[in-house]
Amino acid sequence: MLIAPKSTARILLALMIGAFPLLSFAQTNYPTKSIRLIVGFAPGGGTDIVARAIAPKMSEILGQSIVIENRSGAAGTIGADLVAKSNPDGYTLLMGHSNSNAISPFVLTNVPYNPATDFTPITYLGYVPNVLVVKSSLPVNSVAQLISLAKSNPGQMTYGSSGIGSTQHLAGALFSKIAGISMNHVPYKGSGQAIIDLLGGQITMNFDTLPPNLQQIRQGNLKALAISTPKRLSLLPNVPTFNEVGIVGFDVTNWYSVMGPKSMDPAVVNKIDQAVKAAMNDPEIKKTLDSQGLQPEGPTTPAAFSLFLAGELVKYQRLVKSLNIKPE
Repeated sequence: MLIAPKSTARILLALMIGAFPLLSFAQTNYPTKSIRLIVGFAPGGGTDIVARAIAPKMSEILGQSIVIENRSGAAGTIGADLVAKSNPDGYTLLMGHSNSNAISPFVLTNVPYNPATDFTPITYLGYVPNVLVVKSSLPVNSVAQLISLAKSNPGQMTYGSSGIGSTQHLAGALFSKIAGISMNHVPYKGSGQAIIDLLGGQITMNFDTLPPNLQQIRQGNLKALAISTPKRLSLLPNVPTFNEVGIVGFDVTNWYSVMGPKSMDPAVVNKIDQAVKAAMNDPEIKKTLDSQGLQPEGPTTPAAFSLFLAGELVKYQRLVKSLNIKPE
């Protein structure tokens, strides 16, 4: 069972030790075989989309194939645990995610790894906003109207998520608290099935990541009522931010990264980091990721990523406690 971190300093120290082991044997010939990139969510979700966008270019740069493996379930913790227990030789990597690496250990019981000590932070990729979406036929066109409908139907509204301990779960709980409404949480194994059920009317709304929902929004099948960016997004210029509609303090976003098991060789970490950055800077890949709403702002080195991760662990531990979400 995970022992919750006590302070930012302790978390940061643990992360730095994991990122830079005391004994390092440079693997200058790395890689010599294919690399597994584990995605802890089902195909079609935001994490999967980003992984498949960067993998081909990474493969070209490193000279070895990058094999995407989807190990979905438990808000990404199944895939994360697989990587945490892998050989730290750089051949098994994780698409790190705010769910599995910053939130779930405070929401799920018996998470079999410690996010502060069992991984090597390599590259922060960026974040994608959460967007509040409802089925187009729902008779609301604004957050105010949605809140009014929820208040007139207490306990009847539902929101989906990619699992207990996901950003969608926390986003829905936080929205409920700020808006003063009561809703029921419906967890899924990934965004894909949640979107299908939202379109089918089985759930009322979702606070999902933008990439898997963007096409449905553009086609008019879903209505976007608010987005979790500091300012409006050029992809959806008519969708207001949560701050604009009075939901102040809505600080929940999905960030993506590349991580490995603890105690990786710094030389290998650096090689992977440079390959990921080069892939991210490729004009075609950048265009693809921009079209999905990926916001690349954030830490730019493995050490800075470690510091960022320490802050995220503290932030979400406090948020989970403030929302009174009990481990399940």
